[in-house]
Amino acid sequence: MTEQTTLLDQERWEGIYKLMEHPSMLTPDCTEEPEKLKTFLHSMKILVIGAGGLGCEVLKDLALSGFTDIHVIDLDTIDISNLNRQFLFTEKDTGRPKAEVAAEFVNKRVEGCHVTPYVGNIKDKPITFYHQFDMVISGLDSVDARRWMNATLVDIARDGQIIPFIDGGSEGFSGQVRVILPTVNACYECGMILIPPPVTFPMCTIASNPRVPEHCVEWSLLEFPKAHDGRKPDGDKEEDVLWCLKCASERAEKYKIEGVDFKLTLGVIKHVIPAIASTNSIIAAMCVNEAMKIAMNALSLDNYCQYSGAEQPYTNTFEFSKNETCLVCADISSEIEVRKDAQFDEIMTKLKENPEYQMKNPSIQLPGGIPLYMRALAQTHDNLQKPVGDLFESGTELAVTDPVFPQGMFLRLKVKFSNDE
Repeated sequence: MTEQTTLLDQERWEGIYKLMEHPSMLTPDCTEEPEKLKTFLHSMKILVIGAGGLGCEVLKDLALSGFTDIHVIDLDTIDISNLNRQFLFTEKDTGRPKAEVAAEFVNKRVEGCHVTPYVGNIKDKPITFYHQFDMVISGLDSVDARRWMNATLVDIARDGQIIPFIDGGSEGFSGQVRVILPTVNACYECGMILIPPPVTFPMCTIASNPRVPEHCVEWSLLEFPKAHDGRKPDGDKEEDVLWCLKCASERAEKYKIEGVDFKLTLGVIKHVIPAIASTNSIIAAMCVNEAMKIAMNALSLDNYCQYSGAEQPYTNTFEFSKNETCLVCADISSEIEVRKDAQFDEIMTKLKENPEYQMKNPSIQLPGGIPLYMRALAQTHDNLQKPVGDLFESGTELAVTDPVFPQGMFLRLKVKFSNDE
């Protein structure tokens, strides 16, 4: 710790230091000297994933809590619709990368704190990139991205480096925070069975029997490519949203359905749940509070906190137990059972639709690395319609990879045949 930093600390983080210098319920097992804790606090290298509504709050809280080596990664650019809740941005920043603008704002505002921005997708970074951090705080709005980050940190933990993963999320007036110590307690994947798969509507319902306004908007999304040379609608382009709104409104009028408006149309296109600024602020504060506990060698959340503010501010904290059959951290084979004469496509369907797996685009190999199905390998596509009994024997352990897993990670899937009846 430099002399300049020490002088800044005494003025800016005096309140934080009091927590370190005086024994309290916050640090019942702390045996470190206060000066060592201060040094650790200021030297911790923290990665914040996402600079959106939650990420902006997390960055602000970290910077004002004494963390001085902060890194942030985000692939999005600033849109005018972000400004009501992402307070690190202004109208003049529209179109610029969120990570860069957020870093510039905090670096200018909080002397002694340095935020390093990265513009891009977390999946594009090599695993060595994540080895450098002491802690990761997630402000993601994607289940897939969370699963990937969780699996990556579990993979790193198996090499002997445990990087705490603090995951925050908000949906309207509700939110949650969990503290994941990879391979030690329940990981994100352990709770996948409690996360419902994305809502989809049957094509026949959308096409011939729409009943709710969402069906009408989904119809407009199917019609959009036909009128725009195969291009999909972009929720960040107002003209695309307006086109879909007009199409959906005409559809709704035909079937006497009410409720189609701009907000609903935009929400369906972008799969958006309205963000509440106050919820983001509360969840971010919880995340940074847990980061402070870890930095101070105190007892952190064990390990899940649910916030419900729809009717009244309420939090429920509980321990989420490890799933002994978790696809990521249990390191065991998963088993499924199918009929011997079932088409191989049935296994693909189970991997995509079963709440325990929720995969996106699995590729499957036989023992020895023989490809059974790979999207990029056209000669394997015929296997989807073949009976599984013609492809392998009962009890065969298949290797399954998917975009939700980091590169090099796979699921060992043992397939057993049920008896014909």
